[in-house]
Amino acid sequence: MHEDESRNLRHTLGRFVTGVAVVTTRTEAMPTGLTINSFSSVSLDPPLILWSLSRDSARLEVFQQAEYFAVNVLAGDQIDLCRHFSSTKENLFTDIGWQPSKHGQPILDGVVASLECQTWKVYEGGDHIIIIGQVLGHNHHDKAPLIFANGQLTAL
Repeated sequence: MHEDESRNLRHTLGRFVTGVAVVTTRTEAMPTGLTINSFSSVSLDPPLILWSLSRDSARLEVFQQAEYFAVNVLAGDQIDLCRHFSSTKENLFTDIGWQPSKHGQPILDGVVASLECQTWKVYEGGDHIIIIGQVLGHNHHDKAPLIFANGQLTAL
């Protein structure tokens, strides 16, 4: 696709309001994570979710090989956390509050919701991969979520 067409498509897709989440996992060395807005429910029986990751991501290999991961849905007051996990820093968990899930995945403090998942399937998706996870555990709180629309972050 031509660069102008690609940019125009991005602006069109940006009209769809999405939530913002940080997907986390643990490697042998340390926990890691990244900010996404490509999260969606797939099925209630079995409980499945999906998210997608760019093939250009520095964390692609980590998440392709992860047996477990957690989706942390950010609260409206967590814009700084969103930006923090959008960086390419090596150790993202310095000075970040979190607790381990049942399977050791990082659940960030103060999030609206969290879902611990086991990787179920990974699919090719053009310039992304699509990761489907089976939900093993979840939790939510009554807070306003962080949303993304028209290239902007805001609280609902």
